[in-house]
Amino acid sequence: MLQTRIFEEKLTSLYRGGLITGGVYVGRGQEAVSAACGMFLKKGDVFAPLIRDQAGRAAFGEPLLDVARTYLGSRQGPMRGRDGNIHRGRPRAGQLAMISHLGAMIPVVVGTLLAKRMKGEKDFVGLTTIGEGGMQTGATHEGMNIAAVEGVPFVLVATNNHYAYSTPNDREFVCADLVDRAPAYGYEGRSLDGTDLSECLDVIGGAVERARAGGPPQLVVASTLRLAGHGEHDDASYVAAEIKGEDFARDSLQRAEEFIKEEGLADADTLAQWRADATAQVNEAVSTAQEEAAPDGNEEDWSAISTRTLTDRIS
Repeated sequence: MLQTRIFEEKLTSLYRGGLITGGVYVGRGQEAVSAACGMFLKKGDVFAPLIRDQAGRAAFGEPLLDVARTYLGSRQGPMRGRDGNIHRGRPRAGQLAMISHLGAMIPVVVGTLLAKRMKGEKDFVGLTTIGEGGMQTGATHEGMNIAAVEGVPFVLVATNNHYAYSTPNDREFVCADLVDRAPAYGYEGRSLDGTDLSECLDVIGGAVERARAGGPPQLVVASTLRLAGHGEHDDASYVAAEIKGEDFARDSLQRAEEFIKEEGLADADTLAQWRADATAQVNEAVSTAQEEAAPDGNEEDWSAISTRTLTDRIS
């Protein structure tokens, strides 16, 4: 969580300095939910993170240098400089490259789980995240439905950060809580406080365990507030002042640090050292990526992940 916060602050600085092409989307305030998603997955599992899931990507094992290389266009990055920012992936490690944050990854994950089952693989689970805005799309409905019909080990973590870009909850849905939809889909559902790291670990970890053990698909709905704009191009001036005083608007990283100190798990000096170490890791990754060459537009094949063409595969 801490490394992610520092890294995303660095990305914001680079973006505002004109050193990053494209958008920068951060998970400020949502790091506890995202980190918990990545922590309980293991080799053989499938993870499809979205635009605010840097903490989850890190917890799932994505190297920080790979992230820096992608944002800064290095040809040595996992996307080889062909695609930047949030559309990166590590398919061979089970981390799918993001298509869209509007529900598109749900059927992709479900299809991947079906393929693993057909190949005879055992002991795996698939997890993806979604925002409350994305919960209203047709792709989400279709993907959630087929996951339950086929009985695949699937976990959907929905983060209700109270705004779909600038659209507030009352213009998105009318149910009291999105988790109320779970029984109709044949899912087990649970809600949680997305600013409480302990609760995130307990609830999301439990959902992954139940799915892995053969239970029905799991829907977890976390309540948070996006503590930034939709992207760093957006000042979020539409967020109502009274919303910022709600419990779900608390900073998950700050709450985690307070909990650690209150429980005697680490003192202020240790936390300061963690921050210094994370800052050094971020600076090293960024400086390394900045020194590396971009792809040559006249010589590259511009295939982001595949190393073979379709004709190669057919022949």
